Amino acid sequence: MSEGTVRWGIMGTARIAEKSVIPGMQRDHLSVVEAVASRSADSARKVAGRFGIPRFHGSYEALLQDPGIDAVYIPLPNILHVEWSRKALEAGKHVLCEKPLSLNIEDVRSLIELRDRGNLKIGEAFMVHTHPQWTRAKSIVKSQKFGQLRALQGFFSYFNRDRENVRNKYSLKNGGGSLWDIGCYLVHTGRFMFDEEPEQVIALLDRDPDFQTDRIASAIMKFPSGHAVFTSSTQIVPWQRIVLCGEKQRLEIAVPFNQPADMPSLLLRSEENDPAGQAEEILIPPVNQYSVQANEFSRAIIDNTEVPVPLENTLCNTAVLTALIRSAETGQWEKPTIET
Repeated sequence: MSEGTVRWGIMGTARIAEKSVIPGMQRDHLSVVEAVASRSADSARKVAGRFGIPRFHGSYEALLQDPGIDAVYIPLPNILHVEWSRKALEAGKHVLCEKPLSLNIEDVRSLIELRDRGNLKIGEAFMVHTHPQWTRAKSIVKSQKFGQLRALQGFFSYFNRDRENVRNKYSLKNGGGSLWDIGCYLVHTGRFMFDEEPEQVIALLDRDPDFQTDRIASAIMKFPSGHAVFTSSTQIVPWQRIVLCGEKQRLEIAVPFNQPADMPSLLLRSEENDPAGQAEEILIPPVNQYSVQANEFSRAIIDNTEVPVPLENTLCNTAVLTALIRSAETGQWEKPTIET
């Protein structure tokens, strides 16, 4: 670290890195993007030039050997997240990894051991914990005026039938399909807002006849205080929404997961005696969620505090996702467990 900032390396030139993460990090005063790496030196050079990044590397290994890097951001395909998170920790780098960080709890446990052994920071990139619209939503849901949260409904979809897209490649180990790609947000959201772990879950998956990935995933999570119901899809018109219903109020989050950085976030709150369709509009000033996420993670490194989404949280989220997959296979309720 240098003068109260964290020196970041970007591992890969994926679309999310170029479109969102690098520009967002460069807006944060605690985060300095010092290098970018790709398996193609030419690709890394072009991205470095486009964003004015001082150094580029033609391999991920070279980035991890760079002494001028404190932390790495990993936007690689799901199947590579654990491998390169492990290598980064072994190289003494802090890690912020795209979701889902892992596809099984055993790998999460191995990363916890590496983290603790090296006294390093590693977290999963769920901006739900840091975006102002979500922190405001949680404060509302936890208020006495809202009453006990009893039900959450979530929907998250996009349309993509590109055969070559990694999200459409099926394997039990590669994390393709809607549940791992975006359903993980809905699982995480339910756990975050209820502030509890689900006791039982059940799921139904509809698989693409060509790709065999789940193109629609629907699930119920039974929490001690209520139920969360959601649908995710890779082949439905793009849309997203979260509705939270308590004993006294209802709260709706209009764009929960990829709110544009140049637009205010919109929350809709209704009282128990409001006429149908009437709702109070709560506007949250525009923010770049990737800047906020980088700031919170960098601050955790500088101050030696906990990261927004530590591996213990990842362990529980992964347990729920794997239980949902088991449920789709057995057709029965399954209990998430973090026991090995």
